[in-house]
Amino acid sequence: MAVGRRLFLHSGAGGRLRHRGCGAVLIPPIERIAQTGSTNADLLARLAAGEHVGEGHWLVADRQTAGRGRLGRAWGDGLGNFMGSTVVQLRAGDPLAATLALVAGVALAKTIRALAPAIDFQLKWPNDVLADGAKCSGILLERSGDSVVIGVGVNLVSAPDLPDRATASLADKGAVVERDRFADALAVAMADALWTWRQEGVESIVRAWLPLGHPVGTPLHVSEQALDGYFDGLAPDGALRLRRADGGGMLVHAGDVELRRPVEEGT
Repeated sequence: MAVGRRLFLHSGAGGRLRHRGCGAVLIPPIERIAQTGSTNADLLARLAAGEHVGEGHWLVADRQTAGRGRLGRAWGDGLGNFMGSTVVQLRAGDPLAATLALVAGVALAKTIRALAPAIDFQLKWPNDVLADGAKCSGILLERSGDSVVIGVGVNLVSAPDLPDRATASLADKGAVVERDRFADALAVAMADALWTWRQEGVESIVRAWLPLGHPVGTPLHVSEQALDGYFDGLAPDGALRLRRADGGGMLVHAGDVELRRPVEEGT
């Protein structure tokens, strides 16, 4: 089924219709604001106050003053970058909420591929996008009751300086992508990936993620557990398969993963 058709039939959001080659596409509602501390924090506050935030609703800010990533890391804002959050309302029978990081990753990758096809990028488990090894996007999941707020930051025009990792923007790689166009495309891709997650299961998302991710055999370090090994694919439930140097394997369900460069012979 075509993406646009799927969204039209299965999205309950009161979005806008836009036409493209495959027909009408329903764009989920996007609320744009000039400045805030954090779009994730704003949506979490609304939910905590009892406000109904419909699934698929996006809150997108021109500037953020208190953006953050995983493990409480600060994430600098930049005018022209994408900074937005959306809500998923968990239902009975849904896959594990943590696997929404993979859903968002697939949606992000499809959006970047569509709008910046010349960029060489890959997904890093569980929630980053790398361009030539430098972080250009991140995903943050936070839960409030039966709602999950998914925050997405994408360096479209500028990248923050981080002390512990290389960063890059799409503009650094030669791609000019307008923020609102990116927002519309991501909202559609996210709704489509969410439909797949619910209707076809996590296994379908895993199959979509694997060709976009770091190759099997990539050296990895899992910070929290101080584990080293090699990427050996994903389990059907989305967990990372880590192959140890002794040939044994283990599953990693959560953690901050660093990609290590292979040691070149003679160095």
